Amino acid sequence: MNDDAFWGLVAGRRSVRRYAPDAVSDATVEKLLAAAHWAPSAHNRQPWRFVLLNEPATRLRLAEAMAARWQDDLLADGGDPAAIARRAALSVQRIAGAPRAILPCLDLDALDSYPDPQRQLREWQMGVQSVALACQNLLLAVQHCGLAACWLCAPIFCPELVQTILDLPATLEPQALLTIGYPPIDAPRTKERAPLSTRLTTR
Repeated sequence: MNDDAFWGLVAGRRSVRRYAPDAVSDATVEKLLAAAHWAPSAHNRQPWRFVLLNEPATRLRLAEAMAARWQDDLLADGGDPAAIARRAALSVQRIAGAPRAILPCLDLDALDSYPDPQRQLREWQMGVQSVALACQNLLLAVQHCGLAACWLCAPIFCPELVQTILDLPATLEPQALLTIGYPPIDAPRTKERAPLSTRLTTR
């Protein structure tokens, strides 16, 4: 890959929440997952586990359950009920309407065990970072394959609910939800980044 192709891949990636109706093949999804599987991980434990939400009914059931929980939380915060209902409905549409969805999880059984909570927390944090690195590999592969995707963090706010809906063991901790499809004709442009200098500290 030449320099222009690399930077085009990195800078061209964006979050797309609406997709063309075209199906995404199993072979393509396998390529995306292979890219994710090559990510670095703490202790090389590869603690990522990917739940493939291939059935539209499953995606709809999960989307509705998470949206209902989110709606309850926002109402408890004192938000406007009508606005909250619109946001919840849009969330369901975005997840259920995606041609593909993947739930990246952290396998807690893949982590080392320590007798003190501080080191155990750090071990968990390394696992979370490992799954995030795998997700980034997958998102770059999405861009390379001419697809589009969005990284959603909703499962982090209701992991037990997600585990129940999908009948997952407690040892698989949901970390995100990736929706995937082909970009629509009016796909959003890449958003500007703040100047890199504003994100640097030198000592």
